[in-house]
Amino acid sequence: MSSSTQANATLAKTDAKSAVATATARLKAAHLRITQPRLTILATMFRRSQPESIETIHEALGKGGCDLVTVYRCMAVFEEIGIVRRTYFHNGTALYSLRLDDAPHYHIVCKATNSVDELDAATSSELNTALVAVEDKLRALGFTNVSHIAEFFGTAPLASRNSATEAHRGTTSATSELI
Repeated sequence: MSSSTQANATLAKTDAKSAVATATARLKAAHLRITQPRLTILATMFRRSQPESIETIHEALGKGGCDLVTVYRCMAVFEEIGIVRRTYFHNGTALYSLRLDDAPHYHIVCKATNSVDELDAATSSELNTALVAVEDKLRALGFTNVSHIAEFFGTAPLASRNSATEAHRGTTSATSELI
């Protein structure tokens, strides 16, 4: 009998192998080579829980990884064939996440903490339906290669409360110093 930790590790390895297999199948379908840097980057991205910048992905590769230019080139190829999705921080920094399914994914980025949360599946699906309708209208007007990127930015409720608490503490401290 295996412990739950062992079972989870086995499941994670199986999921990682499946994810890499799906990604490599897409690379092959696009007539692209399966190189060690591409496999390393894909494996690193699989371990990431949220979208990351290219620089962060490069750092996660470690010393045995590949150079930064290779990561940029791979991200461009991965995005082109649809195995990564680019999103943005509110300051314009590009972030990348592995996307091996066809389900729509949209995010909300907290302006206070820069944390990135994925919208729930129902909301993402509803939003995607509306955006696809707009794309269809644009195609009907003669536009080609139509696509979209939609991101949401706000301050998370917990971040708002923490900011308010810190501001209140600052006011209290300032008032105490004045007395």
